[in-house]
Amino acid sequence: MGADPTSKIVGTVWGLLVLNTLGSAGAKTIIPLPRSLIQMVTMGALVAAFALALAVNLRLRIRASAYVFLLTLLLVTSVISSANLESGFGALFRCARLALFVGTLWLLSRWWDGGLTFARHHIRMYFAVLASVAAGLLISPGAALPDLYGGRLVGALWPLTPPQIGQYAAVIIGLTVLLVLGRRTDRAGAAVVIVPSLVLLALTHTRTATLGLFVGLALAIGSLILTSAAARRFFTWAVLCATVAAVTLSSALEAWFLRGQSQENFSNLTGRAKVWDALLAAPRTTSEQLFGMGLGDKSFGGLPIDNSWLAVYNEQGLTGVTLVAAIIIVLGGVALLRPPSLPRACAIFLISYCAIASYTEAGLGDASPYLLHLALAASLLAAPAEVAPLAPPGVPRLPTTEVPRRRIPRWARKSEVI
Repeated sequence: MGADPTSKIVGTVWGLLVLNTLGSAGAKTIIPLPRSLIQMVTMGALVAAFALALAVNLRLRIRASAYVFLLTLLLVTSVISSANLESGFGALFRCARLALFVGTLWLLSRWWDGGLTFARHHIRMYFAVLASVAAGLLISPGAALPDLYGGRLVGALWPLTPPQIGQYAAVIIGLTVLLVLGRRTDRAGAAVVIVPSLVLLALTHTRTATLGLFVGLALAIGSLILTSAAARRFFTWAVLCATVAAVTLSSALEAWFLRGQSQENFSNLTGRAKVWDALLAAPRTTSEQLFGMGLGDKSFGGLPIDNSWLAVYNEQGLTGVTLVAAIIIVLGGVALLRPPSLPRACAIFLISYCAIASYTEAGLGDASPYLLHLALAASLLAAPAEVAPLAPPGVPRLPTTEVPRRRIPRWARKSEVI
């Protein structure tokens, strides 16, 4: 996909999807932003994304995608669970948001060809988000590192929590490292993205994002080891540096990892385990077990659930959990069946990261950055296809003349180099 107007619009649509999934809850900003205004911006971004995607795909040409099909089934489950209004009218609003999100992905699937175009859109947009976080840190360090969050980095210009910032930083670091290994970007440009992102990740003290980054990169680079000398060299140096750091900086790494928490608090996953136990112990009807309580704010008893699987179970029941598991299994299975390549490695990184983060972060059952990461993985795993330019409505397509193929003798075919 070149730099034609259509590709620019498609990139804009992807950026609007990123903006929509930033959310409206987070830390206090330097300039107080009403939550209603933030929600208006994020929902407006989603509506604009759907409208633009429809404008460039008026013929509704889509590609078969198991991932988006499973998301569509998850949407149907969400509507069924939300129809009884146990979670209020907000559940239906969230269903409408998820419907626009899934519909936009269907429209964009026309341009999913296994290339790295959407990965570059992903990196650029999330790097812009991190640039706003860095700007807030420079303008007001006190607001960006508040005591309310234990001195962890938050968004001071746009309300972003430490886990969100850590997630965005980890994802673009991993993707950029893989692009460098695949020689799809220069090292200087990659350093501009990787170094500041690493600093922001360290300031968030986000353990899940850090673990997901390292494990996801290890699996992704491992998939390239047999075919890439650069991947083998990077893996060797990474193991060596990690060993040295573990020996010489063990106390500092332990202090960063614990974040000043007690061993008991750490073992309870900062109180998450208590919420999980209460959620699982709550009585439910058969219908609630199968389809859940309807889309909500991913909380139970006024406390965040912070686990994708339990959040899906609470809101979409066992049916939703089955569909989310199918999404991870299908994407992972397709990635394993694809031959080694850079797009495959990027997809493995994204799938691994989302699977690891699902244990302490919610988001796999609703429109979220995690579903957008997995959509990117699906686009990277799509089989290449010839995409003909769309003619404007009402303009007849010109007939094409096929050039007759020259017949090659059988003896000549055997001598071709494979």
